[in-house]
Formats: sequence, C-alpha cells, structure tokens
Amino acid sequence: MKTLLILRHAKSSWKHDHLADHDRPLKKRGEQAAATIGELIRKRDLTPQRIITSTARRALTTAKLVAEACQYEERIIATRSFYGADPDAFVDVLRQLDDADECVMVVGHNPDLEMLLESLTGAMESLPTAALAQVALHIDAWKDLEENTPGELLHLWTPSTL
Repeated sequence: MKTLLILRHAKSSWKHDHLADHDRPLKKRGEQAAATIGELIRKRDLTPQRIITSTARRALTTAKLVAEACQYEERIIATRSFYGADPDAFVDVLRQLDDADECVMVVGHNPDLEMLLESLTGAMESLPTAALAQVALHIDAWKDLEENTPGELLHLWTPSTL
C-alpha cells in the first residue's frame, strides 16, 4: 500500500496585478497555513519520502514551508506538468517514483487536485487553499498507479479546522 498526500497550495496574493498567474506569491495568511499543515504532517507521522510540486510560485513556496515544518529533508521536485494539470499528469509523474517511497505528497492547484482526488477515491470533495487529503492507494508499486486506481480517502484537513 502507498500513501498519497494531496495538498492544494496555500492562500495566494492578488495585490500584484502585474504578475502572471504562475508568479503570484503567498499571502501572510497562506504562509501561516502552510506551516500549520506541515506541523500536522509531522505530528501525524506522515512526513513524506518525496514532495513533488507545481512550479508556480505559490505552490513551490507552500511546498517549501510545509517541508520545513514537517522536517522533510530531501530535495523538493518541481514540475511544470502540475500547473493546469489533469489527473493523468499527476499519475504520469507518480508512476516514475521509486517504490521505496511509501508516502508521497503532491502540491498543486484546483480544480486539478479535486479531479485527482475524485478519480482515485470517488470522493467529490472541495479542497480550499492549504487543504490536505490523505489517500491510501491499494498498490505495491508506483508503476501500477492508474488514473482510476481505487484508493481510500482517509483524512481531509483544512487550516480552518485545525
């Protein structure tokens, strides 16, 4: 069994209207929420062996803040394919992972992550900013992951409920 943590980026700022969407930073509230989620991950003993994020500034910053708070010590992998992605884009990246990685976290955007969660679990859940879903995947090897691999939504946390 593999564990997939699905994290939507934290709250971003819209005050720099000259910036491209890809370059929007986090708000202070978003930075705090990312740290809160990272603490939750550490306390729940869910620190992943691998973190893969969208290259968008708000997602990459979220990933870094969460990684610091949960004491993740590996390199964060950033991929443009998680920006404006469908579930297949996530699956394609995940299928290439080493099977020693039992728990992996992906950081991205909506509606992409809501579609991924639904395709893997059948759960139609809203993922507000900095929401974290824990999904159990009934596979032994990442290469066996498919867009419709049956998974189980174990938990869904949001900063406002912590």
